[in-house]
Amino acid sequence: MKDTLLPADERDVLEVDEMWSFVGNKKKGVWLWSALCRRTRQIVAFVIGDRSESNCKKLACALPEEYRKCISYSDKYFAYERVFPPETHCSLGKGKGQLNHIERWHNILRQKLSRYVRKTLSFSKSLYMHELVTRWFIIEYNLSILITQ
Repeated sequence: MKDTLLPADERDVLEVDEMWSFVGNKKKGVWLWSALCRRTRQIVAFVIGDRSESNCKKLACALPEEYRKCISYSDKYFAYERVFPPETHCSLGKGKGQLNHIERWHNILRQKLSRYVRKTLSFSKSLYMHELVTRWFIIEYNLSILITQ
């Protein structure tokens, strides 16, 4: 996935957030944790799992090295404040406008992949397929931005 990213800039800002989906049935909820570069609009890292602090740590570790020193914004979910360094991270409410780009990306994902729609008959039957389709979509999404640059 790193091959699909534009080079990082020292002034880049990341928006990190998570969104709910399910695998098999609605009782088996999974969360897509993602980090979006505001300048390029590309997804620089993602993790699929539960809504725990350990998956937030996995997201932080999945960030490419050149993006780890960027300023980042998130909602006020406790895991972000515990995992991301306080000198470069700011937790804000969603109404502040600092998460608009990642929320827009969540809407794009819901429109393009029916398995992310909240009320749907189309869903992944296995976590493996859920992650595979999500990875494929993110790579295609990042490449479409890379081609237009």
